[in-house]
Amino acid sequence: MSLRRVVVTGLGAITPLGKTVAEYWDGLAAGVSGAAPITRFDASKFKTRFACEVKNYNPDDYFPTKEGRKMDLFTQFAVIASDEAIKDAGLLEGVNKDRVGVIWGSGIGGLKTFQDECFNFAKGDGTPRYNPFFIPKMIADSSSGNISIKNGFRGPNFVTTSACASSSDAIVAAYNYIRLGMADVAVTGGSEAAITEAGVGGFNALKAMSERNGDPEAGSRPYDKDRDGFVLGEGAGALVLEDYEHAKARGAKIYAEIIGGGLSSDAYHITAPDPTGEGVVLVMQNALRDAGISPEDVDYINTHGTSTPLGDGAEIKAIQKVFGEHAYNLNISSTKSMTGHLLGGAGGIEAVASILAIQHGVVPPTINHFTDDPELDARLNFTFNEAQKREVNVAMSNTFGFGGHNTSVVFRKFTE
Repeated sequence: MSLRRVVVTGLGAITPLGKTVAEYWDGLAAGVSGAAPITRFDASKFKTRFACEVKNYNPDDYFPTKEGRKMDLFTQFAVIASDEAIKDAGLLEGVNKDRVGVIWGSGIGGLKTFQDECFNFAKGDGTPRYNPFFIPKMIADSSSGNISIKNGFRGPNFVTTSACASSSDAIVAAYNYIRLGMADVAVTGGSEAAITEAGVGGFNALKAMSERNGDPEAGSRPYDKDRDGFVLGEGAGALVLEDYEHAKARGAKIYAEIIGGGLSSDAYHITAPDPTGEGVVLVMQNALRDAGISPEDVDYINTHGTSTPLGDGAEIKAIQKVFGEHAYNLNISSTKSMTGHLLGGAGGIEAVASILAIQHGVVPPTINHFTDDPELDARLNFTFNEAQKREVNVAMSNTFGFGGHNTSVVFRKFTE
């Protein structure tokens, strides 16, 4: 059986740097930090009081009031980003919707809905009075369900949940469904909206997040010696993946080709990364093998780079092991330094960033670098503080999740 080529024909994003793909890219290229004091709730008693929120967001700008109330924020973000990608791809005219799937990713789903309903019950007299939309709003698959319902897409439809690797797993699944002939087109990516009391409090209890409250814009500082944890982000990133022949037949524009996806497990710890980086070595090797390319073909890696002391070091060790001397020719950057960590939505927006780096010949920076970490090889090009122009023919996007879930996706500049 011959596998079909799969290309990217649409992009969408709503992020802490902007509510469209264009605004998002402008923020990335300019090295803008999306971090600021939390406005979604009173965070004054929390150890971390800042995050990367989507700025000036009003659901009434996107949904009729009654419709918006039926969706958790993570689903709203999913629908908004997918709407942009679908429109960008021109998918709604003359496409067989039986052959269009929606494969989405979210690590947590409707946390705000779950939290609020539990709070309301606890404040009451013990009588169970729950909103009839509680369950449909909360469950993670409401994101893919709402996207398909709105657009009439009747192909494969499900959600992947693998912590911070969720949306990269969704992208790999969509890629496989198309190249195996089980769909012609897929809307894929991921979303998250975990900036809530439960989300912030829970990650604080794990000692996973930065507590740099006096300087929130510089809170996310991957690869810096003084990094002290990740900064929570929210939003969504969407891609339209399509069989190449199908895209060509309808005259679709093509951003890039997706050529490989790798998965692995650390099999080590429920939250901590394997400090040897062996699982990360394996996932990148698997992705390169699936793509049919050598390490020397890769120009840019959008790293997981969360700004945690252990995780950053393990990933860099793994990159050096996989790429050898070529590691010094790579551009490496963590766009989480600007967007914060979108958890299950990270792979979606970072795939968009990787594709746009190929499109524009610009590598977005790792901002907030002040002090070299002596444990990391300073000869590597971390793209510190300023974007760098270079031809990017092949980009790899890495995402790793609690539980040891590792995923790498490989994109290549499109040629006939």
